[in-house]
Amino acid sequence: MIVVLKKDATEKQVQDFIQSWKDKGFGVHVSRGQSTTIIGLLGDTSSLDTETVAASEVVEAVKRVTAPYKMAGRAFHPDDTVVTVGTGQGIHASTIGDGNIGVIAGPCSIESEDQVVTIARAVKAAGARFLRGGAFKPRTSPYSFQGLGEKGLEFLKTARKETGLPIVTELMDIRQLKYFDDVDMIQIGARNMQNFDLLKEMGKVGKPVLLKRGMSATVKELLMSAEYIMASGNEQVILCERGIRTFDNYTRNCMDISIVPYLKRESHLPVIIDPSHACGLRWMVPTLAKAAVAVGVDGLIIEVHNDPAKALCDGEQSLTPQQFADLMQILPEYAAIDGKTM
Repeated sequence: MIVVLKKDATEKQVQDFIQSWKDKGFGVHVSRGQSTTIIGLLGDTSSLDTETVAASEVVEAVKRVTAPYKMAGRAFHPDDTVVTVGTGQGIHASTIGDGNIGVIAGPCSIESEDQVVTIARAVKAAGARFLRGGAFKPRTSPYSFQGLGEKGLEFLKTARKETGLPIVTELMDIRQLKYFDDVDMIQIGARNMQNFDLLKEMGKVGKPVLLKRGMSATVKELLMSAEYIMASGNEQVILCERGIRTFDNYTRNCMDISIVPYLKRESHLPVIIDPSHACGLRWMVPTLAKAAVAVGVDGLIIEVHNDPAKALCDGEQSLTPQQFADLMQILPEYAAIDGKTM
């Protein structure tokens, strides 16, 4: 249930109203806009009479919400959420969701310190604002390279120290959390989108979470997974479309471009697209990235490798540093279509 408070309500009246519902056992989500305060009542509100709620002297309007995702939905939170990534010393903090296209770039997998530092310097010079790199890698085959683990994270942190770029890396298991205290943004991959115990833990970490859509997940399921994180206490969630599985296989996945305008209407959370995993083909990545930016995405996550032919993971979908730099020169034209900047 959504309760819109009157513009002239005093802060004491607002706090008293909030406390009265907490005392009745309801969760309360507060969203403050420029001129409006919206209270979201969480819990079983089916027995509540809207007229009774509206009788309070501070209430302007009352509305029931039918969508199951309360906190992730725009009804509870009409203004766009802006997520800030990187707050530590020596880190160039940056935002996603504020009208600028936030580009996350780096190797699929961290292979060595020299490799990730070299790539980090290149993508920063080209305009990337975040550095991605996999230390723990979920692979379809048990014989494929599984990542360097904790050592890979240390190499990633070295690259951050060298460039100031906030780092983004994937968490696969709750038991790995002890290694992620110094990570700026945690990625939850497609295979873990509905690992609900892991999502609940993400609600406690107090740092941004990049949530990737499962390869066969519906939009509703993606939003409900975000709801798990937010209901557990963390509202710093970024939604990522990385391609879904269809009956065709001419590309690795099928990039669902229509999800961007739908999510922007349905949710207040930032939306980014991963064109690298969506197609799995290097030559298609720039075209899909341009399409994503033109349709209104808040950011991109792109794989870049200094020697794709020798990459230990996903080399066929990784851009070279020069290809990435060329793409970054073109993207501002497409960002302007939706009124955004790079």
